[in-house]
Order: sequence, then structure tokens, then C-alpha cells
Amino acid sequence: MDTLLSVSHVSYSYHTLSGETPALSDITFSVKEGEFLSIVGPSGCGKSTLLSLLASLMEPESGTIILRGKPLAPHTANIGYMLQKDHLFEWRTVYRNIVLGLEIQKKMTPAYLHHVNQLMEAYGLWAFRNSRPSELSGGMRQRAALIRTLALDPELLLLDEPFSALDYQTRLTVCDDVRQIIRQEKKTAILVTHDLSEAISMADRVLVLSRRPATIHLDLPTIFEDQTLSPMNRRQAPEFQGYFNQIWKELNHHE
Repeated sequence: MDTLLSVSHVSYSYHTLSGETPALSDITFSVKEGEFLSIVGPSGCGKSTLLSLLASLMEPESGTIILRGKPLAPHTANIGYMLQKDHLFEWRTVYRNIVLGLEIQKKMTPAYLHHVNQLMEAYGLWAFRNSRPSELSGGMRQRAALIRTLALDPELLLLDEPFSALDYQTRLTVCDDVRQIIRQEKKTAILVTHDLSEAISMADRVLVLSRRPATIHLDLPTIFEDQTLSPMNRRQAPEFQGYFNQIWKELNHHE
């Protein structure tokens, strides 16, 4: 697989009248095309700051971020960002919510709309296209939010704790749904989460960050003998507990 994203020696600090707060320090990693990467670390360590840099919402103070061989620049990279809340608008139907990004970017072309229809049919939302978001379950709302993100055919998906607002049972089901969709659509994804089980069960690799200013303490491939396992089934696999213990030990070693 070719490298899609390269992050090299990236550092970032927040500046206020009261002083400087370092958030990230010398972050270096890469992501291959089609890979699913999870990022975990202590609360407030800079995970969301890193995602904002990858989304080109902010620029690093030092270091470089390269996407498909070119420096990341605002308004040029095709990156999808899925937030903690689904942000579906109640005054729009499910379909009109999903095509919102296409409307904003003036991409309501037959090709893009055909892609949206295919996604909605493939992932069980076509029958609800004229419904309002309040008529959907929490899991279906997150599926709609993901399809809205995929509608623009992004090169890279950034997922910022997208399941945190769901109850535990729904969260497990939606993890399976989202991982299946991302795998079937052959997308490259980076997930930030506080949930170690979620990180391990969904990802091909897990990055473990230190306390702020964050550095990378561990870059752990999660290799399961059965590559076809869903996130739910991965949690029951014999390899899972070993990865969990290794990450837990790493996080607590640097407390």
C-alpha cells in the first residue's frame, strides 16, 4: 500500500495573554492508503488538536504534514471530518442532510448524487430518505452522518470520538456498522477515542500519546489471525486482551 499521509516532526502550542501552552511535541507518523489508525491518550493530551491540524483547520508551528505527496493546505485537501455529534438538521430530511456538503461545495452533479443514492441503499437509509432525523435511531443518525461525510468522496476520514454520545449497546453496534462501511468503501481513516477497546477493535494500528505536550509513546499494529472479524468479534479474539494490556500499561507507565 502507498503512503497517503505523512506527519513529520509536528509541534503546536496555544498562545494566550497568560502565556504559551505546548500541546504537541515532535509528532511523526504515517498512514498508508486504506489503513485505519486509532489514536488514544490521556484526556487533554492534544488528540483533538492533532485532528484539527490534519483537517488543516490550524497550521503546525513546526514540522510538515504531507497528503498524497503534497503539503497539506486549507481548502485544497479533500478530507472528511466526522464529529462527536451528528449535527443533523431537523428541518431537513435525511436525504437533504446527507447532500448538504454537496450543496455547499456546489457539487450536486449526477455522479455525486448517484454515489449518495448508492450509499443510502447499501447501508439501509434509502427507505428513510424523506424522514426527519428525529425519526431515526442513534445508530442510524451516525450512519447518516458518515454517509454525509462520504458523499464528498474524501481521501482521508477523520473521526473525532463519533460514538461518544451513544449508549453502550448502540455504540458497539455502530462501531461494527462504521467499520464495515469504511472497509467496503476502501477509505483511509483516523479515529480519536478515549475507549481503548474501541481503538483496538476498529483499527489496524493504535498510536498511544503521552500527556501534554503529546509525544508518541507507542505505535502498535493490531494483527488478528482472522482478518475478517468485525470490531465486536475482535473483542472476543485471543489477541485482543494482549493488545489491551500493552496499551494500558503504556498509558499508566507515564502517569
